[in-house]
Amino acid sequence: MTFLAAGIVKGVTGMGLPTLAMGVLGALLSPLVAASLLIVPSMVTNLWQLLAGPRIGALARRLWPMTAASMARTLTAAPLLAGGNGGATTAVLGATLVAYALYTLLASPFRVAAVQERWFSPLVGLTTGVIAGATGVFVIPAVPYMQALGLEKDDLVQALGLAFTTSTIALALGLASHQAWQFDQLALSVLAVVPALIGMWAGQILRRALSPATFRRWFLIMLALLGAEMLLRGVV
Repeated sequence: MTFLAAGIVKGVTGMGLPTLAMGVLGALLSPLVAASLLIVPSMVTNLWQLLAGPRIGALARRLWPMTAASMARTLTAAPLLAGGNGGATTAVLGATLVAYALYTLLASPFRVAAVQERWFSPLVGLTTGVIAGATGVFVIPAVPYMQALGLEKDDLVQALGLAFTTSTIALALGLASHQAWQFDQLALSVLAVVPALIGMWAGQILRRALSPATFRRWFLIMLALLGAEMLLRGVV
């Protein structure tokens, strides 16, 4: 049921599966076991999200400076997550995410001009990589940046799939190189793919039924909820 619900959230908004699943499983299992269960469903759903849309080539060409910089920096920063406690950093990131989502809901949306992408994209990628390496969270500042590009809802979801897939691969490689990735839960992790995919399929149907304005509102609400969960997790 946890992965089914998390898959629905990801199908609608393009993100949220790891955070929602960790929030529920963390109350029942150790964080290490819960994280091990997330490896395969996260990777599979990210790949599906990436390959489901028709504009993967155009998005990859547009966003490759960000994704390449993020992968490189995540690989080098992964030891921070493997060897330290990222509670304080996670709390700060959660507070930032809540503030951003609430500001965007209440204020006029801002946009990144096309001429600014050339230098903005690698900077966002490097910053996202550092944060991902320290906390395992790929949301800040990549998600607000991609939303500021003014992508259509389906393009935004596919762009999130691209960013999350590349970052997950880089983090997995970085953690595996430091013997911090447990493989003993692989069988259960594979089984968790089935309900996650069913949920994601249902969520994609819901997304197609939403208007752009409704999608944007719920996307930002989901960002705020993710940030609140990160804030509480970091504090507690």
